[in-house]
Amino acid sequence: MKVCLIGSGGREYAIATRLITDNPDISLDVIPGNDAMTFATTHPEIAATDINSIVEFCTSQGIDFCIVAPDDPLVLGLVDALEDAGIACFGPRKSGAKLEGSKRFAKDFMLRHGIPTARYAKFTDIEQARRYIRTATYPVVIKADGLARGKGVVIAHERITTEKVLEDFMVNLTFGASSAAVIIEEYLTGPEISVLAFCDGRTIKPMISSMDHKNIFDGDRGPNTGGMGCIAPNPVFTPEVASEFDQNILQPTLAGLKTDKLDFRGCLYFGLMLTSEGLKVIEYNARFGDPETQVVVPLLRGNLLDIFLATSHGRLADVDVDFSDKHSACVVMACEGYPNKPHTGDIISIEPNVEPYLVFAGVKQNNDGQLETAGGRVLNVLGFGDSLNHAVKAAYDNVEKVSFTHCHYRTDIGQTAQRIEAYHDL
Repeated sequence: MKVCLIGSGGREYAIATRLITDNPDISLDVIPGNDAMTFATTHPEIAATDINSIVEFCTSQGIDFCIVAPDDPLVLGLVDALEDAGIACFGPRKSGAKLEGSKRFAKDFMLRHGIPTARYAKFTDIEQARRYIRTATYPVVIKADGLARGKGVVIAHERITTEKVLEDFMVNLTFGASSAAVIIEEYLTGPEISVLAFCDGRTIKPMISSMDHKNIFDGDRGPNTGGMGCIAPNPVFTPEVASEFDQNILQPTLAGLKTDKLDFRGCLYFGLMLTSEGLKVIEYNARFGDPETQVVVPLLRGNLLDIFLATSHGRLADVDVDFSDKHSACVVMACEGYPNKPHTGDIISIEPNVEPYLVFAGVKQNNDGQLETAGGRVLNVLGFGDSLNHAVKAAYDNVEKVSFTHCHYRTDIGQTAQRIEAYHDL
């Protein structure tokens, strides 16, 4: 089978390595891919958002199945274009991807279908937004309506900050058209949970839970990033919380997709918060999370490609989605300056025997065949164990075996989860 995977980051590296491990006989192309993906044929000359070139490549090369992993091409309608050309895909069509592509659309979807979420107001006019914040209860959460690489969310503790963020988003267009419209939400508190789920429009099957670490610095300080580390499973997601999730969020979301006739055959990401009022949805994503994928996919039992195919063809009910009872941890090694202006171009030094625990993202190969840093998040370092503590220790032991000059990583990945787990054990 000829398979094409769209994307170039750590998420795609994790998916690609699992596909090859499960199915060594497949032919795998990755568009654009990265220079560490030596096990596949990469195509750096084609951008992940170049819809026409991707369709032309897939049709001319006889691709049987395409997996669209990043948000941008999904929101642009790549799956629609590929399926219209006769190529089966894993990933939602444009109508379903709008759950991630527009925060306003997603919040209205939740409100319409009774899915618990933070109270909110939406604005396309900055003067209306300014009038609203005069009487708002602080802190508030300001979110760019469109895609912003996980960075279009700001918690504002007073009106002056809110005014500045609105100016940056809606007037200066910090994130381009994505921030021309905003939503302003009530500020919720509580531990966060990430749950990925396979969905074919008729059946939805959740994967193992995880806990992301979004802020750049230890102690959840500093600006949001795409994610600085992750652990799985999440100790907050107890059987009682899982039952609440299924009843109040998962099944109503599936029912809403059916009612609204949103074509969703792919991975639906639930960003959740366990508040004093119960579990609430912070956001939907229309694809695998990054770095959640890096800790969830390795724990999956069975063949990932089989699940992808079943999801694409509406047969998800016929396949098992089961996970190991082990624990996993991921530490993201980034360039100094990320998430603003990362310092790139450093040679990456890797000790022997650690590469199986590395998931490469922002890297390129120099003229001497050495890997260099080429993006904000450079690589993900994994660890596994029979307990959360063992998995976290294994990940940080592996971090010690990788180095580059302008390196930054958090030293507290998993600590919040460890405290919660210790409390549960009392």
